Amino acid sequence: MPRFDVTVAGELNLDLILYGLPADIPPERELLASDMTLILGSSSGILAHNLSALGARVGFASLIGNDAFGKIALERMALGGVDVSRVKVMEGASTGLSAILQRGAHRSILTYPGTMFQMSFDDLDLEYLASSRHFHLAALFLQRKLRPRVVELFREMKNAGLTTSLDTNDDPEDLWDGVDEILKYVDVFLPNEREACKIAGTENLSVALKRLAELVPLVAVKMGAKGARAHYQGEEYFVPGMPVEVVDAVGAGDSFDAGFLFQYLHDADIATCLEYGNLAGALSTTQPGGTEAFRDRVTVEEFFRTRIGINNGVKTV
Repeated sequence: MPRFDVTVAGELNLDLILYGLPADIPPERELLASDMTLILGSSSGILAHNLSALGARVGFASLIGNDAFGKIALERMALGGVDVSRVKVMEGASTGLSAILQRGAHRSILTYPGTMFQMSFDDLDLEYLASSRHFHLAALFLQRKLRPRVVELFREMKNAGLTTSLDTNDDPEDLWDGVDEILKYVDVFLPNEREACKIAGTENLSVALKRLAELVPLVAVKMGAKGARAHYQGEEYFVPGMPVEVVDAVGAGDSFDAGFLFQYLHDADIATCLEYGNLAGALSTTQPGGTEAFRDRVTVEEFFRTRIGINNGVKTV
């Protein structure tokens, strides 16, 4: 029996979320927010935390600075049940921070990378990461020091017998280079609509799904409140989203990944994986940030118990 169900390598930071900002932000003005929260952030951290909340055994590898933000993030992860014994502290460096400006249905994300850019292949304990059934990497384009050896990392995990998944998240430079080579070693690819189209080089999502499916056995694309689509073994699936009262969408995509992978590791069918992913993403939006809705396991279990099976999967091809 492997030590973990899932191991995750990636960034760890906090999110500062400001609510109620004006639509336009003119220079040289002091503008007021109606509310704020400082909360566990990072795509990798949110996914690991929420997978643990769903009941998975999760190991996490990252690099943080020796500062208050890093300590708070580490404490929040540990409280969520994630093993953080392989999170390294870099002296003299600052932990990253994302400032999220929430304005109605739209948001702007400003990120100071800090140690996100500093974690290298040599910082990772490969034996630890391989002591699992599945390996996941997120925020590919923020792993600047690791990126030159990401293909090697995935190859090592595949050679160790793990299944693998990738969520690139956004590319701040909008270049989207090098993804195809990594996808050769990926079993589950989890982009959103924009990311899927950017990587596939098309504006048509159906075309993007088919192109990506030529590289990856299972592609699941997040479409926000509309739901999610997947392509697997020549067939396409769609499951509509679950309406909820939304506080914010921060971390909803990472929460989708957690729900999808939780069922994937339980050998569920594709429609069930999509539905569980949609539900996890919807649950995330009911509280501020990406992890607050997952901190009470009883509430999490009740949310899924009362909604699972309502939205049935549709095979579209």
